[in-house]
Amino acid sequence: MPPSPPTRHFTDLRREAEQAAARFPALMAQAERIAASVALGAHGRRRAGTGETFWEYRRHRPEDGATAVDWRRSARGDQLFVRETEWEAANAVHLWRDGAPGMQAGSPRLQTKQDRAAVCLMAVASLLVRGGERIAALGETGRARSGKVGLEQVGRALADGRGAASDVEAPDLPRHSRVVLASDFIDPPETWERRLAAFNSLQARGVLLRIIDPSEEDFPFEGRTRFTPPAGGDPMLFGKAEEARKAYGDIWSRHGGQLRALARRAGWRLITHRTDRPAAAAVLALHQALSGETA
Repeated sequence: MPPSPPTRHFTDLRREAEQAAARFPALMAQAERIAASVALGAHGRRRAGTGETFWEYRRHRPEDGATAVDWRRSARGDQLFVRETEWEAANAVHLWRDGAPGMQAGSPRLQTKQDRAAVCLMAVASLLVRGGERIAALGETGRARSGKVGLEQVGRALADGRGAASDVEAPDLPRHSRVVLASDFIDPPETWERRLAAFNSLQARGVLLRIIDPSEEDFPFEGRTRFTPPAGGDPMLFGKAEEARKAYGDIWSRHGGQLRALARRAGWRLITHRTDRPAAAAVLALHQALSGETA
């Protein structure tokens, strides 16, 4: 008996898998081109890590183990100390790309917010790997890795991973980590204040990359316009959308101001990027922020 033809369900799944497989190389190629252009102006950094040059003493933590104790320094008092050396091998940077439904939005002929966020993070990941650092996709790839293997693994997660909110609600990462969160940050500022507090409780610091579609900021709509929430729900119908432009602009500006104030209070850097502008500018700003340079 000949085999039964594949069901439509299987065919649809296979098509989706093929599309996802084709999407990663395209995004990665774009990210690598951007990284190559940004790398010309990128600089190295001094950070505590594996090396031979003394950096500083810090207090011993349980996870360090007994072999890490500097007994000569510790003998001067009642505390155990570890001798840290200058950053040479690399600390880890954890990257997260929001996978919320609203990130799929995008104006005609422009990348969706999700794809632009992925490209920016993949490009900065490439720069970090070139500098010898370890990278991870928060909630997706487990422990941080370096080299081409690490970049491939993290790149695929950024392109096609879940980007789950749970990964920023209760982050699972080492203390003192550096983090880059890419999102449209449409959620209420109170939500992000709670999330950043979770990172700060681990003494983690980093950068917020806010991705904006130009239509969100400019509100160019006129006449009869229907707005459909990306996560579902009842659509809103405007007879004359232009009449709502000023009220919308006020709400948008207030939300942006709240995000800036929140980032400042939390000790994080906020970078805002529109998808109608070159991604290289956002990547350079991200790399400078992670390097401690002035953008």
